[in-house]
Amino acid sequence: MEAKIFLVDDEPEILNLVRDYLEREGFNVLMEMNGMDALKRIEAEKPDLVLLDWMLPGMSGIEICKKLRQTSSIPIIMLTAKSEEVDRVLGLEFGADDYIVKPFSLRELLARIRTVLRRTLSGVQDPAGGVLHRGELTIDGPSHRVWKRDNEIQLTPTEFKILQLLASRPGVAYSRLQLLRQAMGEEYLYYERSIDTHVSNLRRKVEDNPAEPIYIQTVFGVGYRFGDPS
Repeated sequence: MEAKIFLVDDEPEILNLVRDYLEREGFNVLMEMNGMDALKRIEAEKPDLVLLDWMLPGMSGIEICKKLRQTSSIPIIMLTAKSEEVDRVLGLEFGADDYIVKPFSLRELLARIRTVLRRTLSGVQDPAGGVLHRGELTIDGPSHRVWKRDNEIQLTPTEFKILQLLASRPGVAYSRLQLLRQAMGEEYLYYERSIDTHVSNLRRKVEDNPAEPIYIQTVFGVGYRFGDPS
């Protein structure tokens, strides 16, 4: 079944160019130019992935991202003309799975889409049926869902993949490069520090006190490990 991509941008040239290219690659592409209208349609259409421009009339891409993350783990790739690292990190902090800076090549955009979709559909499988029980966390690989106690936690596909990878081998330290390679893909190895933003977001969601993490622990000079409290 073809994946449904929702493209939100206020530049008609970009909309038409990206739509035509992605449709030739077999995707079903929906489009919107206004932020408010886009949010309503995304919630109604439930696409497989959202390509979201930063600057939009009606509602900014960042605001749309924040609102979607309140109820959904739908993959989001930000399209932005902002090239400063602080701006790129800001998008990740608000829940985007990835970003691509304008002007971008269509081939690079396609590679990013396929990589994020792979992270949504695949995962590190646990030998005992794909479900991990770690302390108060239950991590269900096949359904890509996480619970703490009896409360379900909404994670982005990237956050889920990082948590699942770390939790599959408690106590084992992973470097940032290892996490990027195994959880995000080879094409992200130049974005080493972006893993810190995803980990920070993950801690806010799964830890009782993110400042003193029990699950996602820092290994100074190395990276991160999963500390199993059970």
